[in-house]
Amino acid sequence: MGDFSPLDVKLDGANCAIVVAAVFWLVALAGGGRTTRIVLSLLALGAFVVLVTPEPSVIRAAVMAALAMLTILLGRPSAGLAMLSVTVCALLVIDPWLSATPGFALSAAATGALLVLSRPLLRGLSRWMPEPLALALSVPLAAQIVCGPIVALFSDQQSIIGVVANLIAAPAAPIATVIGLLACLAAPIPALADLFAAAAWLPAAWISVTATMSAGLPGATVAVVAGPVAAAVVGVLSTAATVLLVRPRSRWLRAGSALVIIVAVGLTGGRMLLTGPLAAMTTPEDWTIAACDIGQGDAVLIRSAGRTALIDTGPDPEAMQTCLAATATSHIDLLVLTHFDLDHVGGTSAVEGRVGTVLHGPVTSDDERRMLERLVSGGARLVQGEVGVHGELGDAEWRVVWPEPDSAAFPSGNDASVVIDVQGSGVPRTLLLGDLSAVPQRQLLASGRLRGPYTVVKVAHHGSKDQAPALYEAARAQIALIGVGAGNDYGHPRIETLSLLDAVGARTYRTDEDGLILLGRRDDEIVVWLERAPPP
Repeated sequence: MGDFSPLDVKLDGANCAIVVAAVFWLVALAGGGRTTRIVLSLLALGAFVVLVTPEPSVIRAAVMAALAMLTILLGRPSAGLAMLSVTVCALLVIDPWLSATPGFALSAAATGALLVLSRPLLRGLSRWMPEPLALALSVPLAAQIVCGPIVALFSDQQSIIGVVANLIAAPAAPIATVIGLLACLAAPIPALADLFAAAAWLPAAWISVTATMSAGLPGATVAVVAGPVAAAVVGVLSTAATVLLVRPRSRWLRAGSALVIIVAVGLTGGRMLLTGPLAAMTTPEDWTIAACDIGQGDAVLIRSAGRTALIDTGPDPEAMQTCLAATATSHIDLLVLTHFDLDHVGGTSAVEGRVGTVLHGPVTSDDERRMLERLVSGGARLVQGEVGVHGELGDAEWRVVWPEPDSAAFPSGNDASVVIDVQGSGVPRTLLLGDLSAVPQRQLLASGRLRGPYTVVKVAHHGSKDQAPALYEAARAQIALIGVGAGNDYGHPRIETLSLLDAVGARTYRTDEDGLILLGRRDDEIVVWLERAPPP
């Protein structure tokens, strides 16, 4: 459900309300007067804030609850929206920096949505469903509608099923809060505290499992470019959805909102088709090399005579699956995991169960072993990637030119990347350098195992600065491929590397600018197709 969600901020207020109500009721049950009940409730609220740490949303909820209790003490109960306004203004006067805190903004917005929007949504939803269900949906839906544009300012994902996930998870929150609070109060009696803590596990696990499973569902989130434009788009869609649900008297307003929703659904559905079942229809069929646009990482497909190799899987299974769909790739005959950094193996789950042979680099951790075991369980055969290993891919041949067996100098990681070259019928002579740095690049060149000139070279380490110019001069590649994420924090590809590639006469293509890159042969010439082709 993301780092921030309407559920999070709604539960902060709910938890404070639960604590206050519980203490208020217990003191009343013991015969305490109004003043005693309010004072003890405020003390309990303060202790609760200290216990859970004073995050901005918790502070907002606690101050609002305190104001509510004080108005009861003075005999002048106030409307919830007025209390929220006083709370927000007071906190911003005390600490203006809260205005730049996403958690505080979301908290205040979600609370305002519950106070202002939930009732009109309840009336609108009640036209189409039983009132109890409408009541349950109106609360998370109101928070989602108002918080969506704020989330779009700083998050690159928008939840599609957040309302349903919140609806499923929310009932467990008060149970977990009450039992967890009892566990804290029972701390002087370890046995009793352990009992309460164990009992709190079930509702807490319910919330955790709901969040994990809902976030992992296909299509659960939509990728957006965070910023004011995304916030404006989400705001327009949220407003249109609210208008359709509330159904104001203006027919023009309802018609305009319906048109906005229809256009949005059409565009989203078309995009899903073009990146799913119809993806292969948007790309040429006669490619032999495909550099996948999977963000900051590597994933390169090579195809010969109906056989396919995949060199690395990038950082994200969903992005890897998108590339496989776009290239109509259903089976991987040879999977090369050059090394086990996340940006090279994070998408491996997308190909589990459809891999023939796995050629992998040095294994050093239990997580890496478990990844290979899952591939084996799906029917794959493991082969240690080292110099001397070779094989066939359709009509092409591949061979490992790095690393040396049992190398003490480069035992694992980037410098022990499995480097292969591929050549054969229809496949231009290609060298894939993994993440090698300059030192092992020079040693590879000195070994005499390179058989250049190459037509294509996959540039090492996403175009980092740490390159050996002599290797690229010896390779004399016509085309250089760089797998890199847009706006990455590493500054890849570095200007020094781009200048080096230009100096050796290579035409450089990079996934952050060009998207999916396809190479093929036509009349003894290399043809390049780019997903995001530059203007003429």
